[in-house]
Amino acid sequence: MRGQNGCAPPYDVHAVFAARTPRPRTLSPVTTRFVAIGDSFTEGVGDWDERYPNGVRGWADRVANQLAKTDPGTEYANLALRSRVLDDVVEHQLDAALALDPTLVSFFAGGNDILQVRIDMADVLARYEAAVAKLAASGARVLLFTSYDLRLSPLPEPLRLRNNQFNRRVRQVAQEHGALLVDHWAMRAYTHPRMWEPDRLHMSRHGHRFLAAAVLQTLQVDHTITLRDLGDVPALGWRDRLAEEWDWWDGWVRPMLGRRWRRQPIGGHLTARWPEPIRPAEGMKRLARASSLGTT
Repeated sequence: MRGQNGCAPPYDVHAVFAARTPRPRTLSPVTTRFVAIGDSFTEGVGDWDERYPNGVRGWADRVANQLAKTDPGTEYANLALRSRVLDDVVEHQLDAALALDPTLVSFFAGGNDILQVRIDMADVLARYEAAVAKLAASGARVLLFTSYDLRLSPLPEPLRLRNNQFNRRVRQVAQEHGALLVDHWAMRAYTHPRMWEPDRLHMSRHGHRFLAAAVLQTLQVDHTITLRDLGDVPALGWRDRLAEEWDWWDGWVRPMLGRRWRRQPIGGHLTARWPEPIRPAEGMKRLARASSLGTT
């Protein structure tokens, strides 16, 4: 399908998965209440904008804004917070989300578990499925995501193996529980470095815009998001590439692993960006400004 901007579908996928993906059911014609839960992926880290809560916007805000253009009565809450592992999301966000009686709930968690120094993946995946089952039992449409296959460096190869295991199970869980699936792993556009922040773990503004378009395509909702041509990927000589890899490892990966070893997450002082449902049609920047002034 094509969006209102006349663009072709925003992503192509590896054919083996495209062939197996069933056509999703569309959203109910009744007013949508969209609730997003998870970690930095859903909070919006990388899509920096000080006019929004926690200084970020993100794909979920962009999706909510587009849903509101179709139905001004659309309501939206976002409980996601950066650095949270699966158990944090389940304990502090899942029941809170269900209490808001959503018609659509997005769920991405487990990525931070994959990055832990020691982790039992079978246990993580069992707890992930239990969370999805609880969401699906509520009657809301459930929206799930695979985790992108970041080819970061030969050094964290064990993390890629965990990631592949996670994604295989997410696809199975989505089918078993009738959830919609956005197969982030399969999106070729994310091979472009400008889709990522310098840490290579969080999407950039371009990445969030692209994902918002992909979510809306999955929901079969027309949209007005314009996707930029990011140009060719610059070619680097081996010396420049080696220096870039070292800067990334020393500047981002090593400190991140150290924080995880010491259990010192980033953003522990932050609170949910949109803890209560808002109506995006009323203007999200205006609502954020009013909330910061204590006038809502």
